[in-house]
Amino acid sequence: MTTPLRDRIARLIAALAIGAAITLPGGAGAEENQIDKMRAKVSALAGTMMEKLGGSRIDYRVDTDGLREAVLTDLRDDVYRNLREGRIAFSGLAIHDGSVEVRIADAGSRDQFLRKLASDATPARAPGTADGGDGLIRLTPSDTAFASRLHELVDDSIAMIEQRLKDDGVKFASVQPDGPDRIRIFLPGVMEPEHTTAIFARKVTVSFRLIDVSIPAEQAQAGSPPPNAEVLLGSKDQRPYLVTKDIVLGGDDISYAGPGYATGTQDPIASFHFNGRGTRRFAHITAENVGRPFAIVLDDKVISAPVIREPITGGSGQISGNFTLEEANSVAMMLRAGSLPGHLTLVAQQIVQPAAKP
Repeated sequence: MTTPLRDRIARLIAALAIGAAITLPGGAGAEENQIDKMRAKVSALAGTMMEKLGGSRIDYRVDTDGLREAVLTDLRDDVYRNLREGRIAFSGLAIHDGSVEVRIADAGSRDQFLRKLASDATPARAPGTADGGDGLIRLTPSDTAFASRLHELVDDSIAMIEQRLKDDGVKFASVQPDGPDRIRIFLPGVMEPEHTTAIFARKVTVSFRLIDVSIPAEQAQAGSPPPNAEVLLGSKDQRPYLVTKDIVLGGDDISYAGPGYATGTQDPIASFHFNGRGTRRFAHITAENVGRPFAIVLDDKVISAPVIREPITGGSGQISGNFTLEEANSVAMMLRAGSLPGHLTLVAQQIVQPAAKP
């Protein structure tokens, strides 16, 4: 009796997991509207299954404190970028008491900087500015900008939860926002919510590391790797890779990741963009290591190990590996999971008994 219902939910969730990360025709508004409709259908069907089968309800809260730190860090990076691009002399750039402070001695340069900063942001996201005297400027993220980022964080967290549940074999779930900073999960037929919460107890680790080419990886695997290196296996082919232990970039250096298609071949890929700090670090690392391979590592599994052909200064890249679109989406969601500010806090979990039969 419930098999057709299960199949309908499985098809909707599979479409949702991919659709949540791929831009649909018509722009961001059309995309969000389509995803909301799909999630509403999943929620309605999951509710029907909960009544018949029972299940689990799990509530999470996103890390608003971690988000505030991320917002301030991004603002500081924007300030630094504008100052460097404008060749403006400055000093004392730092985060202090919920604001970004910078000192610009020249009045004309201060005006130039503030005009450029305002032009780069929408009015709603423009930071508040205050004159601290003696050339000191205090920049504070607006409440509107924080609320917008919080909405984005909840949406990204939901997409990450949906994908990780799917990767773990959980086929029937409804994941919905519940207020500005909370997420509600319904798991029809699942009477042990602890297994699901264990999935999110540990944050996904994302790292970019150089490949150690001093000895073959197979030799290191059979014997002893160099002191500052370790052998990790490929996520698909189980091939050994000898990677350095030093993490040159991490998940907090990524600002966006999503699936897509390679130009020309149209093969599914996972693309990503670095934030300002990540862009600078990646440009520096690639410039110093042309001709050397580097590994992109997710939870101690190498998902790609391309060779650096030239300095990469644009702040973006792509991961290929004979992926299906679903696999590319999974990799992209893992990258996004590793880049989410803060962590998910478990607020409540409960077992819901099936409705009594009349």
